[in-house]
Amino acid sequence: MDVYHLPGELLEDGSAASSTLIFRHFKSDRPVFKGKSVLHMSAISLVISGTKSMTFANRMVEVNDREFHFLSVGNCIVTMDLPARRPFESILIFFDDSLLAAFHARHSEEIRIIREKHRIGTEPYLAIKKDEYLRHYIAGLQLLCQAPGGIPEKMKALKFEELLIYLLRNEPQQLLAFPIARGRDLDDHSIRSAVETHRSGNTSLEELAFLCNLSLSTFKRRFVKIYGQAPGRWLLQKRMELARDLIQQKGERPGEVYDKVGYENHSSFSQAFKQYFGESPTQLGKSTTRLAEAE
Repeated sequence: MDVYHLPGELLEDGSAASSTLIFRHFKSDRPVFKGKSVLHMSAISLVISGTKSMTFANRMVEVNDREFHFLSVGNCIVTMDLPARRPFESILIFFDDSLLAAFHARHSEEIRIIREKHRIGTEPYLAIKKDEYLRHYIAGLQLLCQAPGGIPEKMKALKFEELLIYLLRNEPQQLLAFPIARGRDLDDHSIRSAVETHRSGNTSLEELAFLCNLSLSTFKRRFVKIYGQAPGRWLLQKRMELARDLIQQKGERPGEVYDKVGYENHSSFSQAFKQYFGESPTQLGKSTTRLAEAE
């Protein structure tokens, strides 16, 4: 799986690499795509059309054109499966944490009052619904991006400030939940949260380590420290137990279960299940049905 370092790989040249505020119009018509993305700057994705899924350490989200999104520095896995003639298109705003900190400083009194009224946590990923104003804002940015020479630096600063002020007035709890700065290293609690999020899916150990911003060897070492056993064995146990519960308690068929516990096909799932429990998922399903009928 390819790894994309952003915003660097979206820049046409190195001229903007040191900028604290970067606007880029992005469009992809690749029908199927899956790749690892490393965000070196926080970003706002103003989706114009299309959908995609994004997998983070502690959540999986579906990105669509009814919302726009704030993304913190860190790692994620992006998957797109686009219908014909429906490209994914967005305007991306990459910004340095210092710009958000400066905004907070300029509006400190208003922010203080909001925080006194509301209990606000921290959310490294935000999805905010578009309204009529925001749709016009995005349309205006599209026109600016198409202008010869791109968007002037002063205009970028004004448009970034405009968006933040609008959100502070209309979505204050959402905006203030986005962290001013976020370290890339995850503590044990965050790693545990990531593991629990992905324990029943098809996320591989390598992908899980990537989402935690760790090498595979370091991730395995941290996992053993937290859980007391190797990650492969622990995840197998949890996924097999979930599969058993879905068949026994929920009455689901093995063909409906295998992808829910991270297997690409029914055959490999059945083999692993039988090796773990001593009977195939089909045999378990039949015995469960007989018990239910006997009762």
